[in-house]
Amino acid sequence: MNPILVLGSKVVDGTVTDLLASRLDRAVEVASKSIGAPVVVSGFGEANVMADYLRERGVAGIVEEPWATSTNENLENAHALFPETTQWTVVTSDFHAWRTYLWARHLGIPITVVTAPTPSAERLGMAIRECFALPHSTLRVLWRKLRTPKS
Repeated sequence: MNPILVLGSKVVDGTVTDLLASRLDRAVEVASKSIGAPVVVSGFGEANVMADYLRERGVAGIVEEPWATSTNENLENAHALFPETTQWTVVTSDFHAWRTYLWARHLGIPITVVTAPTPSAERLGMAIRECFALPHSTLRVLWRKLRTPKS
């Protein structure tokens, strides 16, 4: 059974935001169809809040990864928890899918992305943010490739 990775997003005063709730609600749907799959919640300052939200909705097998501060760290840290995994199901927001694929491909982590809708009040802001975040991540991936010695 493929592990499910839910990527974190900002929490405010220990409370799930609408954006994060959308991801977590999609994770509940995915977990209900993948009985027995571990569900990794990932994000610094977010993982415990995410885990509580999922537990309150009947999701079992939750593993908290509380150290990641970026998309690549979410993927790297989760994969380190289950290194034998050959395919991950990653739950994130629709606007974030391309960046998630970019990092997973660079890291050699096979994923299937399941997207959650971005709340309408946040769509414009997240689209603008992603206009900067995706090129930034692309440059970081290229930089890593240039720095990595060829064998």
